[in-house]
Amino acid sequence: MCTRNQSLLCGLQISVEPQATVDRLKESGLLRTQGLIGGKWIDAYDGKTIQVQNPATGDVIATVPCMGRNETTNAISSAYNTFSSWSKLTASERSKCLRKWYDLIISHKEDLALLITLEQGKPLKESLGEVSYGAAFIEFFAEEAKRIYGDIIAPTIDDRRFRRGQTSKPVGVVGAITPWNFPLAMITRKVGPALACGCTVVVKPSEYTPLTALAAAELALQAGIPPGALNVVMGNASDIGDTLLESTQVRKITFTGSTAVGKKLMAGSASTVKKISLELGGNAPCIVFDDADLDVAVKGSLAAKFRNSGQTCVCANRILVQEGIYEKFANAFAKAVQALQVGNGLIEGTVQGPLINEAALEKVETIVEDATAKGADVVTGGKRHSLGMTFYEPTVLGNVNKEMLIFRQEVFGPVAPLMRFTTEEEAIQMANDTNAGRVEIMCYNTCADFILAFGGIITYTGLAAYIFTTSMPRSWRVSEALEYGLVGVNEGLISTEVAPFGGFKQSGLGREGSKYGMDEYLEIKYVCLGNLKGI
Repeated sequence: MCTRNQSLLCGLQISVEPQATVDRLKESGLLRTQGLIGGKWIDAYDGKTIQVQNPATGDVIATVPCMGRNETTNAISSAYNTFSSWSKLTASERSKCLRKWYDLIISHKEDLALLITLEQGKPLKESLGEVSYGAAFIEFFAEEAKRIYGDIIAPTIDDRRFRRGQTSKPVGVVGAITPWNFPLAMITRKVGPALACGCTVVVKPSEYTPLTALAAAELALQAGIPPGALNVVMGNASDIGDTLLESTQVRKITFTGSTAVGKKLMAGSASTVKKISLELGGNAPCIVFDDADLDVAVKGSLAAKFRNSGQTCVCANRILVQEGIYEKFANAFAKAVQALQVGNGLIEGTVQGPLINEAALEKVETIVEDATAKGADVVTGGKRHSLGMTFYEPTVLGNVNKEMLIFRQEVFGPVAPLMRFTTEEEAIQMANDTNAGRVEIMCYNTCADFILAFGGIITYTGLAAYIFTTSMPRSWRVSEALEYGLVGVNEGLISTEVAPFGGFKQSGLGREGSKYGMDEYLEIKYVCLGNLKGI
């Protein structure tokens, strides 16, 4: 039986005393507190540091370097120098390194999950799920490394042959800028295919959650991934980002974050014509039709909305409910939301952790206040949680309309807005209406000031959408009509390493995961063999 200061989850006994958990991580060798450049652990050259805090308690977990231009420049040079040797290894050799990295991540699953919960706040059960999900990308791309094929193209002239080849042409050095909400999975989803293709990488994790990135890098070194192939710098986001953009040695930028910051990176990549892939903001609709199975719809909508306290880019941001089922769904959904246990992610039974920081909490408050001022009903929740810190009550708002900020902005918190619709055509129109108006509020990735306001920005997003219906014809019709890159039908958790992840419109460019994720890190070369009769 657990004591007051213990949590027992999945056979893992964890102390919720801050120092005890930190001591455990130190003993595991995974609590790294320096940047990684060329296989060496280093401090910031000017001695500046950043405190990494536990959002559930406010405790300082560790202090890490606040790096900038000089450290990033050296990390790029290290990656560039290593590229020639790493890219010339056989696919099989790279695959074996990645497979060993996967094995090490799995063998350290509990400690990595603990680290994620400490610095990000999500419940330990979710953190364990993230480790499995993140590791799956390494396993998948370790296998895909051996499946980079070219094509032989039918000739149009008798003495010529055409070949499209990819095998030995990785794009080069990659700059990967990753967010705080999935501090492991968003790294492995980018670094896995990059290394598999023969690229080398400079990772810039969020300053809010650098410890997980450093732990993953430590395991990569142990797996035999050579020094310089994977480098990690953290600190001044603008200085690091600008250095990556300006460098002619960096040939690709991959980023997960807000649409506003993605646009800046896209513009900054133009001067050196870098290849880019961007996984940007979303405003996901969740459509519940009259013919939906109520239990399935409630369970699926709950998962789509409240995972990671609503802090995911594919969270349901607008729950559209058809008139005939609205009251039944609203009552059942609110009851399920009221049962969600809020607390420190290390405590057994917790399913809702804190928001990442005070700025995120204030944003949620602003959006809820706007909705209620314009006529929305607070069905449940609607305010800061009595636990204090950055906890917010799981909230359901009823009778939300298009005039409210929450219809057009990612709330990025545990707030579910319910809206009525009458016809299928109306639901599709509402779902596809993602004009974010004149202000995009949230920069949820790596910016030191965290909340940015951009006047005059019009954002049309199309990342994820959800449908609940028992009609197969309707599921096909609506799925095809929705302008989104990901659609879940009767399912709220849709991400997997084997399927392409990415959005339409201003939700991004390119795809991550699946075999298509490899294409983002490869250059296609065409070779024409002529005068074959004379050979």
